[in-house]
Amino acid sequence: MYKVLVTDGISHTGLKSLLDHPNFVVERQPTLPTEELKKVIGDYDALIVRSQTKVTEELLLSADKLRVIARAGVGVDNIEINAATRKGIIVINAPGANTMAATEHTLAMMLSLARKIPQAHQKTAAGEWDRSSFKGVELYKKTLGVIGMGKIGTEVAKRAKSFGMNILAFDPYLTEERAKKLGMTKASLDIIAHESDFITVHTPLTNDTRGLINEEYLSKTKKGVRIVNCARGGIIEEKALVKAIQSGHVAGAALDVFEKEPVANAELLQNPNIIVTPHLGASTVEAQEKVAEEVSAEIIEIFEKQSIQNAVNMPQMSGETQAKLQPYLLLGDQMGQLVIQLLNKQAPSNIEINYYGNLIEEDTELLTRTLLKGILSYHLSDSVNLINALHLLKEQGVSYNVVKHPTNKGFANYMELSVSNGQETAKIGATVLNGYGARILKINQYRIDVRPEKYLLYIKHRDVPGMIGKVGSLLGDHDINIGTMQVGRTEVGGEAIMVLTLDRTLSANVIKVLKLIDGLQEAQVLELATVDAARERR
Repeated sequence: MYKVLVTDGISHTGLKSLLDHPNFVVERQPTLPTEELKKVIGDYDALIVRSQTKVTEELLLSADKLRVIARAGVGVDNIEINAATRKGIIVINAPGANTMAATEHTLAMMLSLARKIPQAHQKTAAGEWDRSSFKGVELYKKTLGVIGMGKIGTEVAKRAKSFGMNILAFDPYLTEERAKKLGMTKASLDIIAHESDFITVHTPLTNDTRGLINEEYLSKTKKGVRIVNCARGGIIEEKALVKAIQSGHVAGAALDVFEKEPVANAELLQNPNIIVTPHLGASTVEAQEKVAEEVSAEIIEIFEKQSIQNAVNMPQMSGETQAKLQPYLLLGDQMGQLVIQLLNKQAPSNIEINYYGNLIEEDTELLTRTLLKGILSYHLSDSVNLINALHLLKEQGVSYNVVKHPTNKGFANYMELSVSNGQETAKIGATVLNGYGARILKINQYRIDVRPEKYLLYIKHRDVPGMIGKVGSLLGDHDINIGTMQVGRTEVGGEAIMVLTLDRTLSANVIKVLKLIDGLQEAQVLELATVDAARERR
């Protein structure tokens, strides 16, 4: 018998397959305090949560039996994925179950914003018949800017077209061909700002999208624009939005998600031109049933058949292969993250993976997926995992090729990752050295030897005397501590690179000052979301 604990409000109907299964015992404790959860979690084989329960590393220390954590929804930001992985716990989610609910809520918010429905209802219900204060605008022939063309953004755009709206769409992976097929126009963020009457956001919350809609961006928008966010709090800077609405530049906003939840920001809650709902995007009977059905079915599959479909973190390989490849899986994820940043954070159109040495004798399918996941995660965040990486590549129209070479490049194992967007190419080569760990050995055409760290400063410069000293002195002046520095060049006096490991990231101002150094051509901080846990603790 497998014991399953449900700690949040999950649809009873959706859990039916688990509740009726003879090999599972389901216990529901939706209001269990954290301290109580710590005391009892050790008795359970599986845990099902929504967004309320925080599955922390501390909680997982007590979860000795736990094999599966299921998030009845998409986002897994309330679950410590790395801690679960280290404990050997599979984390699953339900990535597509709430698409329609979020889509329809976005449209409801847009219509409410256009026609001031909540405000009119409130005043009418209070007994005041006021028609003159609530003159709205039509969606017909207006321009809608859709930022993020994943499943939800695409479905919103399709439905907005039925209102007769002109659609401008932005997504790093959106091609002209796909946009044309969908009957919309591929556009830059700036064009969306300048031309849109409505803007709706449908991106994950990443380093790039946090504060995407800020004071600078809002200043570029068309006067009278209306903005909708049913995606993730933090994509829109709330202070900047309130300021733009108070000035009259932005006509209004409809928000379902907030920087801090529950929201208590009086400037948002009391502004008559802002509509707010308490994170209801996925809150329909159908969506809640679907997410519960999906995770219930997968829990049964995992325990009964060892079959995994929507794992966020689970490497699928034999124990022997896992032991050999485990260091390369972490390195592969890091290589993917780094190479997309070296491509100036542009979406690739082509990816090439090359394996050398003993790696060609191993089943590298999972390693390939890990490299691809690292690339995609920069733009897609936790919506991409080892299971869906290949599907998402195909969906975004990105081609990839894997080549295995019998040569060893001077190392027992070596892998090289190259990405191209048709105009630029970025390349990283790396290996794992016995006793020394992961090493980045090549960046583009330059040979180096760098251990992956959370913050790397990549500098391209002319190979002239004094350059290293100038960079080191400038960073010291700004209280930036350097861990290591490596230099690579192809010829004396030509172009060269240096890669520095730093204790913390650099501000935009420091980068700007670095670029003023004579002979320094490029400076960029490369940041890794995944680093070796043991090294982090040191």
